[in-house]
Amino acid sequence: MSIGLEEVLETSGMILFENFDIRALTLGVNLKDLVHPEAAALAEAARRRLTDQGTRLVREARALSDEFGVPVVNKRLSITPAAWLIEPCAADDAPLVLARAVDQAAAAAGVDFVGGFGALVQKGATAADRRLMDALPQVLGQTERLCGFLNLASSAAGINMDAALRLGVILKQMAAATERAMACAKFVAFANAPEDNPFMAGAFHGGGEADAALNVGISGPGVVRAVVQKHPDCDLTMLSEVIRRTVFKITRAGELLGRELARRLGVSFGVVDISLAPTTAVGDSVGLILEAMGLEKVGAPGTIAALALLIDAVKKGGAMASGNVGGLSGTFIPVSEDLAMIDAVQSGALNLDKLEAMTAVCSVGLDMFAVPGDTPAETLTAIIADELAIGVVNHKTTGVRVIPAPGKQPGDTVDFGGLLGRAPVMAVPELSGRAFVCRGGRLPAPASALRN
Repeated sequence: MSIGLEEVLETSGMILFENFDIRALTLGVNLKDLVHPEAAALAEAARRRLTDQGTRLVREARALSDEFGVPVVNKRLSITPAAWLIEPCAADDAPLVLARAVDQAAAAAGVDFVGGFGALVQKGATAADRRLMDALPQVLGQTERLCGFLNLASSAAGINMDAALRLGVILKQMAAATERAMACAKFVAFANAPEDNPFMAGAFHGGGEADAALNVGISGPGVVRAVVQKHPDCDLTMLSEVIRRTVFKITRAGELLGRELARRLGVSFGVVDISLAPTTAVGDSVGLILEAMGLEKVGAPGTIAALALLIDAVKKGGAMASGNVGGLSGTFIPVSEDLAMIDAVQSGALNLDKLEAMTAVCSVGLDMFAVPGDTPAETLTAIIADELAIGVVNHKTTGVRVIPAPGKQPGDTVDFGGLLGRAPVMAVPELSGRAFVCRGGRLPAPASALRN
């Protein structure tokens, strides 16, 4: 890959003035060969391997960042789905024993998060899957850096409503288990979960991956916002071209660093995830990109069309720059982590219905939003099912990170601190879908799944 002087200077400007960074370097680690009937033996072997791999990742990532001058925000690990690992363990506390060991490894290595404590239950759940699900409140409540996931749906299998109904109750327990419902912020429910996603909370090391693979999550909403602001009068066709060219440059920088780091670690290079991921830093906002396009505020008429244009341009720009684009690759619209989104909710311009509609064109879903703590478990299930249905029918990844904030009502705010930001509590429709979700069973896959 040839990098010219002009690109170097442009990238330097992005870093200095527009918040460009490598948002996540995530090393996926296979643990299937460590499976053992004794939970303590499994946990100790996993702790040793992850401590070693994580320590090397942090050391080499820091050296590479210093050498290339590109900030790396998060160094992360992901593991084989934990439900697979505890399959032969008879002890009821196997999930917690493994979780504590993985969390200890993360702390010792200095990685920010470890993903993969979850299960793939889109068609049904094994005994190990159920044990892991029931342990999630305790596991995520008693660990600091561990993240969990459940893949509840796929375009091939439909939606496992039995598991989704169970999750509604578990989310309420998770919210009660930690201050500010922090456990819920470390968990995501998926449809069509990718096996190579570097972003938390949904990262896991899929069954089709190598023993270890490095996935790179780039970002750059501040960069895209700046270039959109520089072209206030161009038509939408040209605006799309401007965004595509910008994302092309961001992706090339991410792939360059990712390949070099994978070489130094001696692992496979996985994917570049080209998602635009906002932060609480001023200007580092997807909402501000949409407003720079011409919206008075996120949530105004035209929001979904503007977001669709942005997503399309991001995907095309990334695909032109790399043959290894994967993961989620789109645009995150987390309420708590984007100052423009927070402002839109607080001003009344953006509500849950509009946010859900936006996810029909974004590639991530309902992310980091808070609802009243007294929201019934069945209503949480129904919200999740609505979002997963969008992913199933449209053959795309969608996820839900919902925080039922104990003691909070619409208009209140939950402050998570750091990158997770603060979430204004959003009103939930009072009408109930309880009788529907309590039917259980499996919501069938769409006819478009019959492609063989």
